Amino acid sequence: MGSLLFRRRLSRALLPDYGDFHCSTSKFGTSYGVCQCLRKFSSFEPKKFDFTDLTRPHTWYPIARRKKRNVILHVGPTNSGKTYHALKRLESSSSGIYCGPLRLLAWEVAQRLNKAKVPCDLVTGQEREEVEGAKHKAVTVEMADVTSDYNCAVVDEIQMLGCRTRGFSFTRALLGISADELHLCGDSAAVPLIQEILKVTDDNVKVQHYERLSPLVPSKVPLGSFSNIQTGDCIVTFSRYEIYKIKRQIESGRKHLCSVVYGSLPPETRSRQATMFNDENSDFDVLVASDAIGMGLNLNISRIIFSTMKKFDGIEMRDLSVSEIKQIAGRAGRYRSKFPVGEVTCLDKEDLPLLHLSLESPSPTLEQAGLFPNFDTLFMYSRLHPSYGLHQILEHFVKNAKLSESYFITDCEEMLKAAAIIDELPLNLHDKYLFTISPVDMDDDISSQGLTQFAQSYSKNRMVRLREIFTPGTLKIPKSHNALKELESIHKVLDLYVWLSFHLDESFPDRELAASQKAICSMLIEEFLGRDGWQTPSARKLPRRTHLNALSR
Repeated sequence: MGSLLFRRRLSRALLPDYGDFHCSTSKFGTSYGVCQCLRKFSSFEPKKFDFTDLTRPHTWYPIARRKKRNVILHVGPTNSGKTYHALKRLESSSSGIYCGPLRLLAWEVAQRLNKAKVPCDLVTGQEREEVEGAKHKAVTVEMADVTSDYNCAVVDEIQMLGCRTRGFSFTRALLGISADELHLCGDSAAVPLIQEILKVTDDNVKVQHYERLSPLVPSKVPLGSFSNIQTGDCIVTFSRYEIYKIKRQIESGRKHLCSVVYGSLPPETRSRQATMFNDENSDFDVLVASDAIGMGLNLNISRIIFSTMKKFDGIEMRDLSVSEIKQIAGRAGRYRSKFPVGEVTCLDKEDLPLLHLSLESPSPTLEQAGLFPNFDTLFMYSRLHPSYGLHQILEHFVKNAKLSESYFITDCEEMLKAAAIIDELPLNLHDKYLFTISPVDMDDDISSQGLTQFAQSYSKNRMVRLREIFTPGTLKIPKSHNALKELESIHKVLDLYVWLSFHLDESFPDRELAASQKAICSMLIEEFLGRDGWQTPSARKLPRRTHLNALSR
């Protein structure tokens, strides 16, 4: 299936400013301030400065601190209109930026603004779409621009500043975006923490509360059997294996066809699977999904059904949290959809008490926001430990970092896994750091091999051609679920190449080829998903193979 020899590292961008020392950054968030820092700091002894002191993160962003921002918190449950109202302000502003947790959300907002005749650029780790005359941009939160001034900014799902892996990106956006109006959308559980954090920024903070626009009714009876599935249902489970097992069980009854949505599907495929499910003229009338539906997709769901109330979070098997249950359940009954009243239930009776209790409970108040040092900080810290590799620098820095009580250091286990491999190569610290923060899943063998080969080739030649590890024209429609998983991994490697091409463009020159192969991956995955049902819908045909071959040349 193509000799591809990456994991989706969530923390992709850098915190660009440290302490009172401002080091410039590129427009895409990658630091290039080391030389400036060295010149600026050449007059003092590094040993006299504590680079592990992260107790005043608001001082990392002098551009934002020069402005007294009006911060508006839009808080409420799913389907309450909070993001809608923030986006209306963005649309009417003279300049602005939207920061979302997913590429799909950034795409959606860019399309919305451009359709409303408000030119808007799209900037994610893997896409750059520039629109002539644009003074607005829609970005993934890791790509938030903290070096420009805006009239209006929107940060979506702000409660994710408490996420153990991505929280620092939301903290960076909260503290670093320089905007006259900063609109924060999310769960009310984040309000006290944000108010505490912003006490030292001299911003005006206002809270607007929203109520759900459509009813959400928890059922008193479980689904019991998949024979009771109805059109508009969404079954939620938490493993790829279970998603396809449930899909086969439902479709074996020959009454329904299932779309699927889960995290390792390419974003384009997830979007099209959702579109098929939403289309009243489509045969795909049931959705089987992971918690990937919790944000980022507009879905016409009548009823959410939890197949289980437990998930493996990478560390342990645990019960779903109150906030997770409410976020997922709230996707039922989308406002002004064909299902104006949402329902939620469980597959098994014994799970109903936890569901009901969670829906009746407020989400636990967030106590800390994520924080992580940028490259410039780590570079200056490395001068104190010249014999350390990146892995040792990261490990030592995290162990010794000093924080105020409102913050925690973001989990960097994935970075450490990557750094352990990258440290073996003859690369400078900046290049090692770049490969380490790239979107690679180190638990995926094909993905991690892709990272290793790209880095090895770069270290030897400073030029990485895609054909070195991948032969265009060899991709095929998967014939099994193992082959499907392999194709998803290949898509991740191609995605990685595109990401690296935006950060090391001269060394990764085959961006267009990688992007075209990504598109073919997505189409082949969709073809498999269409054929995997009890009937093959006539509308789910791909272009002829000759067309695919032409694309892959």
